[in-house]
Amino acid sequence: MTISPQLRLNLSEGSVSFGFSPEAALSLKQAILGLMDSLKQAAAKTGGKATPQKPMEYRHTGDVFLEIFCNPNIWPSPFSAKVLITLRDDRIRLNTEAELTQVVEDLNQFLEQHG
Repeated sequence: MTISPQLRLNLSEGSVSFGFSPEAALSLKQAILGLMDSLKQAAAKTGGKATPQKPMEYRHTGDVFLEIFCNPNIWPSPFSAKVLITLRDDRIRLNTEAELTQVVEDLNQFLEQHG
């Protein structure tokens, strides 16, 4: 049995760690890069009205089920955006919110160590 590397997400009130593969981390990073583009487009108002952007809904099933959701239309910039995180398995479920910039930082650190 191989043990997955642990991704640690720092939250406003503590942190959570769970098994996460480098491949899944790269997939999440691609989803976040797309979200960043959507946030920038939503913030760039043309003619006083922004073009509505699709929300990011990232899902991964591994050691645990991870879902990260963000609606780019409600945040004025990528630096103020927050994401909703659901992390669950058969014994526990965690629903919380985290700053997008912190998730990006945690993900980059994970990829530096395990990528």
